[in-house]
Amino acid sequence: MAERRPIIAANWKMHKTHLEAIQAVQKLSYLLDQSDADRVEVVICPPFTALRSVQTLIDSDKLPYGLGAQDVHPEEQGAFTGAVSPLMLQALRVTYVIVGHSERRQLFGEDDALVNGKLRSVFAHGMTPILCVGETLEERDAGGTESTVTQQVRRAFDGVDAATARSVVIAYEPVWAIGTGRTAEPGDAGRVVELIRGTLASKYDDALARGIRVQYGGSVKPGNIREFMAHPEIDGALVGGASLDPEEFALIVKYR
Repeated sequence: MAERRPIIAANWKMHKTHLEAIQAVQKLSYLLDQSDADRVEVVICPPFTALRSVQTLIDSDKLPYGLGAQDVHPEEQGAFTGAVSPLMLQALRVTYVIVGHSERRQLFGEDDALVNGKLRSVFAHGMTPILCVGETLEERDAGGTESTVTQQVRRAFDGVDAATARSVVIAYEPVWAIGTGRTAEPGDAGRVVELIRGTLASKYDDALARGIRVQYGGSVKPGNIREFMAHPEIDGALVGGASLDPEEFALIVKYR
């Protein structure tokens, strides 16, 4: 099987105006060179208001970065005030879409059925979902990590065939480690990634499960990225707060 190329994505969440986004990407382009891009796939996920600006910059300067959106509505159009459709993202040449982030689940009440609808819609419009799964602190303390993560994975892929599923990126993000400064131990995170692969293997096949890329997301910083990337099951990172500073994010991409 071909080696899985690492993928490191910057999730800026609700930060940066479109002008600040341009400045950040320009600065990042000075800090990373072609060898970094050859080794690691870099994805920038700005807020919706900055997508067009970042897309134009990536295209005009021929920057080797993927463009990602932080969310999507499953429908192509309709009376959904404030929502953004997959057609709109597709027209902006968005490559990746974050689906089921814990903040969407926890703060906005998104359930597994909605996550499944979004995942299927992203696939149907030629984009790649970054599917987020992970347990809360309460679930972890109650010994429910396995059941929670397994259920989230199984329900997310309901109705998705193997040919489609094989291109997904999955981010294991323990909810208790996001924005708290706490991180899972690389060995613990690796075991959950193995669980994710095992769940996909039981639904599809082992080749598909071994071929997909699984990121770690949970207070990733320059000081801990190398430990996570040293684990053979972990193929990258979904970076939150540390991605807002181009210098910090560049250090994460240059983790070796």
